Amino acid sequence: MSDRTMTRQVLLFISVLSLSSVHGQVSYSIPEEMAKGSLVGNIAQDLGLDIKRLKSGKARIYTGDSAEYIELNKERGVLLIRERIDREALCGQTTPCALDFQIILENPMEFYSITIEVTDVNDNAPVFIKSEMKFRISESAVTGAKFALERAMDLDVGINGLQSYSLKPTDHFILKLQNQPDGGKTVEMVLQKPLDREKQDQLSLILTAIDGGDPQLSGTVQIHITVLDANDNAPVFTQAIYKATLRENSPKGTVLISVSASDSDQGSNSKIRYSISNSQDGNHELFEINEDNGAVRLVGNIDYEKARQYQIHVQAGDDGGLTDSCKIMVDVVDENDNKPAINVMSKSSVISEDIKAGTVVTMINIQDPDSGENGIVQCAINENIPFIMKSTSVNFFTVVTDSDLDRERDSEYNISVTCSDEGVPSLSSSVTLTLQISDVNDNAPVFERSSYEAYIIENNTPGLSIFTVKARDADWNQNARVSYILEDSSVNGVPVSSYVSVSADSGVIHAVRSFDYEQIKDFQFRVKAQDGGSPPLSSNVTVKIMIQDQNDNAPQVLYPVQTSSSLVAEMVPRSADVGYLVTKVVAVDVDSGQNAWLSYKLQKATDRALFEVGLQNGEIRTIRQVNDKDAVKQRLTVVVEDNGQPSRSATVNVNVAVADSFPEVLSEFTDFTHDKEYNDNLTFYLVLALAVVSFFFIVSIIAILSVKCYRWRRDRMFYKSNGNLPVIPYYPPLYADVGGTGTLRHVYNYEVCGTTDSRKSDMKYVRPYSQSVISLDGTQTLPHAQRDKLISDVSESQQKPPNADWRFTQGQRPGPSGAGGPPEMAMGTGPWPNPPTEAEQLQALMAAANEVSEATATLGPGTMGLSTRYSPQFTLQHVPDYRQNVYIPGSTATLTSNPQQQQQQQMLMQQQMAAQHQALQAQPSEAAAQPEPPKPAQTPASKKKSTKKEKK
Repeated sequence: MSDRTMTRQVLLFISVLSLSSVHGQVSYSIPEEMAKGSLVGNIAQDLGLDIKRLKSGKARIYTGDSAEYIELNKERGVLLIRERIDREALCGQTTPCALDFQIILENPMEFYSITIEVTDVNDNAPVFIKSEMKFRISESAVTGAKFALERAMDLDVGINGLQSYSLKPTDHFILKLQNQPDGGKTVEMVLQKPLDREKQDQLSLILTAIDGGDPQLSGTVQIHITVLDANDNAPVFTQAIYKATLRENSPKGTVLISVSASDSDQGSNSKIRYSISNSQDGNHELFEINEDNGAVRLVGNIDYEKARQYQIHVQAGDDGGLTDSCKIMVDVVDENDNKPAINVMSKSSVISEDIKAGTVVTMINIQDPDSGENGIVQCAINENIPFIMKSTSVNFFTVVTDSDLDRERDSEYNISVTCSDEGVPSLSSSVTLTLQISDVNDNAPVFERSSYEAYIIENNTPGLSIFTVKARDADWNQNARVSYILEDSSVNGVPVSSYVSVSADSGVIHAVRSFDYEQIKDFQFRVKAQDGGSPPLSSNVTVKIMIQDQNDNAPQVLYPVQTSSSLVAEMVPRSADVGYLVTKVVAVDVDSGQNAWLSYKLQKATDRALFEVGLQNGEIRTIRQVNDKDAVKQRLTVVVEDNGQPSRSATVNVNVAVADSFPEVLSEFTDFTHDKEYNDNLTFYLVLALAVVSFFFIVSIIAILSVKCYRWRRDRMFYKSNGNLPVIPYYPPLYADVGGTGTLRHVYNYEVCGTTDSRKSDMKYVRPYSQSVISLDGTQTLPHAQRDKLISDVSESQQKPPNADWRFTQGQRPGPSGAGGPPEMAMGTGPWPNPPTEAEQLQALMAAANEVSEATATLGPGTMGLSTRYSPQFTLQHVPDYRQNVYIPGSTATLTSNPQQQQQQQMLMQQQMAAQHQALQAQPSEAAAQPEPPKPAQTPASKKKSTKKEKK
């Protein structure tokens, strides 16, 4: 084995010894040449380690760049021979010979130094390099002349090494051994008996080298001696030992030194030749000598790390065969020609970010074969990283964590380890260690905003994407996978999950239902973002959904009420001035903002020059003085339009009667019923046309129509009526003029008309005389004859009990009892479905005559009836429940749903009727002789009406 290898082993052995104080050391001794698999020792027991620790710590042997002769059996915890060990190949002549290595464990990282001494076995016999040696010796050689012999080599050491020589035969020569300072021995052959060429010119001797092993081994070489003629003087060197220095890495051909010897003979016997003796150290391969001048030159490569000193044996001989020898000691001067070698003994490629400070992540061994300052190494790592390097012992370093790690800040570290020696110039080497930081779920998801607000227009499509919330998690992989969860809450008592849903993967918020701004304007909920770590971390955020109004509601007209069973008209006296308040159109819009701003426009009118509508308040007023030429029947169409985009509108028809009395109104508004009849017929035919689509419906409708036709014909045979009078609802007698632009008479004339043949009416009237108009003035009375006739008719008829319930059905409107006919029957034609009783008829007449003022007081502002004036107290902000303020003709009370109140009202009416009947009987008889009150002046309209009556 080379000197460099031996030097490394010695250095490593010293390094391991220095670590024993820190980590402990175990030593074993084994002989060389042990068989493969042989037991070295129980390392687990000697180190005090459990076999489980060897397995969990992934125990392994680290030998650096040396061959591995030993293996670790983790199952048994023992060291075994891996390869056959040759001590001579491993250590050469170095003693003691030892194998040094480390056992490294991880989690936590530990290492232990192991030393195995390899003892020598006598397995090598002494060997001579040459098979024979030749000498030429003059016969004149004196007794005691010395002749140097080449030494034998024995690779074994100690007692097994070369111990002695023997020479046979010993007639002329004996052996002489001399100890050298380096521990070696030189062998010389000394002439004991003079030679005689004439007797024997050739001699053959056997030189035997013997070691001290058991058994002893030996080696031999033949010595051939030629006896020459006399040469009396041998060469003599000027110095027995020469010293020289040589810098390593010196170029070939460099002259180390020149040796010199002298010979006192003359002639050819004084000519000296120099040569290098052959030896086992192989110097003849590195050096050569000039045989003439003795100059020693370098012919090979010198490496300080292989050998720090060389010994060269030089021999000088003359032609007479006499020789002398000397030794040259060559000291090699070290040059800083080796960089530090960095050996990573163990490292962790991945560490957790929650690892504690001071944890060892890498273990490094540094080797620099140079000597002195050239071999002193300092190591460092790059700055600004949370790691530091510590020196645990000579040439051993560890990289440990210096502070807490954060994968979110740095997920990977490239640790550059740089080692430099102290030579001049300094040499360095470096290695980069890549360290991955594994993630720990230490960061909760974070939303991009602290709260969110989103807007959505009402009437949206269910499933519409409203908004997207986004949260980010600084962790990695599964720990950063964010899921979105809608937290449980309620909106107006309803789970929020019935309003919105959240996509678990994308965070998209979808509308579950279609929103209505009029029902809900905004709501809020919380969304939780949760990562996929274990345990999971989460955070939440508040999301507020603002619903934007859409113009999806058309204005609704509250007044005047449009009915299908009766006609409602506003009366305007012909004496009305400019700006007279006819009525007010009241409408609302359930939308908000501009969508609820209403404007009123007059779309159509019988006479546009007579009326106008307030753009903002909906008030219908006259714009000029009413005159006699204006038609009695005026129909206005008012459009109520909101301010939305696009705008929505509603229309309402307002019937206005320009007249001073009701008889004028009756004749002019008769043809309105024909429109009703036309509309009913149109609806019937539309329904019939739609029914044709299905055969089943066609058959059913035909059957139903057949049955109805049969019943109608049967009823027609019994009930025939030629009357075709319109049904005019009751007009409240008086409303206050708020605007102050006109006045109305406080007294109205009413005319009651009925069919003469109708069997469904229990009330009978005699044909009116010339005094056909009943005066309602409180100062006037009926003629005595008419009064007696009326009383007699009432008394003769059996009075029926009053209705138990004054509430109207869906098809009924204010008017006489049962005035609202079925939808398929035109108003004013045919018999009434519910004929009024005589008590009801009498009650209507008495109430009209005596309770005008009470009716006026009962109907407050905003009452839904046919009125001549409209009170401005009815506003949008306070819309009364018109269903509770409908005036019942002939009654002093309003409609109510309380049965007890209805019974009280009926009893009160009956008492009033009885009192009035007694008052009529108690009047003096001369009341009948009073003159007939003057008739009111006839207007053109009243004249026209009288003419129609005469013709009829």
